[in-house]
Amino acid sequence: MTRIDIRDFRVEEGGKLDLRKHPTRIEPLYASKAEYEKRLAKQTSEIAHLQNLQYAHDRYAVLLIFQAMDAAGKDGAIKHVMSGINPAGCEVTSFKQPSPEELDHDFLWRAAKQLPERGKIGIFNRSYYEEVLVVRVRSEILAGQQLPDEVGRDKDLWKDRYHSMVELERHLHRNGTRIAKFFLHISKNEQRKRFLARIDDPEKNWKFNTGDVKDRKYWKQYMKAYEACLAATSTEEAPWYVVPADDKLNARLIISEIIEQTLKRLKMSYPQTTDEHRKELQVLRKQLAK
Repeated sequence: MTRIDIRDFRVEEGGKLDLRKHPTRIEPLYASKAEYEKRLAKQTSEIAHLQNLQYAHDRYAVLLIFQAMDAAGKDGAIKHVMSGINPAGCEVTSFKQPSPEELDHDFLWRAAKQLPERGKIGIFNRSYYEEVLVVRVRSEILAGQQLPDEVGRDKDLWKDRYHSMVELERHLHRNGTRIAKFFLHISKNEQRKRFLARIDDPEKNWKFNTGDVKDRKYWKQYMKAYEACLAATSTEEAPWYVVPADDKLNARLIISEIIEQTLKRLKMSYPQTTDEHRKELQVLRKQLAK
């Protein structure tokens, strides 16, 4: 069984990032489909156990952020990796096009409303990072955000947004939220294959959006936007991980390992009961035993 070293995928704080040096496919971390399933089951079981402990401990929240180009496998990764989690301890939020109400607030407002509470895992399927990715690449979206003229024309707009995101995440960290961020790194050719599969399979037609193909024209611009974003916002408190995503099974094993290690770093314990409460429990036990 190949050991996963999550440091291989982590974006270092304060450096530059060239995604061409990060492969979209690596050697399989499993020898067979059966081994993959066994390994993932073991990891998801451990994650479920740790989340139960997190829920009981009730001091930490965990925020997992997923970003990627279309068809990179975000939904599938979330579904498979978090399959064993008690629904009461986990909530997934998918961010779509902002509503008129959301556009009347700052760009972090709608995400702030969905942050996980202590004892729970929150998953953002896309996130406020869209504001420096798709909004940066597609200038017409920025034009529709009703920003003051001087803000929209500010040459430091993207740097300022990076700063706001990093400061939010540091604030959350100081108050008990632990964050891990995943960029599922898919190749343009693998995306093409998955789009074709969605068209050819009637049961997957619903997943296909004509706008997804239009975005392929901006592939290089998106990669540049991701490089700038990940390099500027990967921190000790909230690291980014570039996950090779051409092999969905590999990606799920890597993601589950990172989540497991993130939870294991938390200093957690089950609440301790008092001697008086233990005596009460023994009295109740005797009554129930009768």
